[in-house]
Amino acid sequence: MVSPSLLSADFGNLQRDVEMLNASECDWLHIDVMDGMFVPNISFGQPVIKFIKKHAQKPLDVHLMIMDPGRYIADFKNCGADIVTVHYEACTHLNRTLAAIRDEGMKCGVVLNPHSPVALLEDTVQMCDLVLLMSVNPGFGGQKFIENTYSKVRQLRELCDRKNPSCLIEVDGGVNTENAAKLYEAGADVLVAGNAVFKSENPIATIHELKSK
Repeated sequence: MVSPSLLSADFGNLQRDVEMLNASECDWLHIDVMDGMFVPNISFGQPVIKFIKKHAQKPLDVHLMIMDPGRYIADFKNCGADIVTVHYEACTHLNRTLAAIRDEGMKCGVVLNPHSPVALLEDTVQMCDLVLLMSVNPGFGGQKFIENTYSKVRQLRELCDRKNPSCLIEVDGGVNTENAAKLYEAGADVLVAGNAVFKSENPIATIHELKSK
């Protein structure tokens, strides 16, 4: 599966880019929400997500890079999120937050930063529809892929197979047509690609190539 990151889209032509993704083979639309506190950047807010939802024909994969995300779960449901992932590092009461996402009728997931070991999810993965591994330090697009991610994907695949076989593994950061096949081989199910898609001369063809690896 492929979930193109709208953080790399042309914000001046956002409807055009969403409609392009509608016409592509991508599975989800990845939306990075940043608060300038958990990560050193600020991005989409809820009004923009409402606008995207109005034009999108595919599920919205909303990645909350914000402090204390449990405060906003109902708000993101109301603006159109279908999938919500929250950072392990940002949640004091992670299980409660995941349950709140589920209670709103959305799919829920946990995100791990590059420095956070997979073992942290030993007691939580059974609650997740997906786990997102950051393969760059979160906050900005266009960063270089961290090679240790392959090992983390394999570790997470073993944990999911043991505790929650239906849990999807998503990878975000520096993903492109050169490393997609190796990520799938390691056990990833969903690849988030930003620059690789939106800076491509033919984004639709690039999405097809990412899915065909």
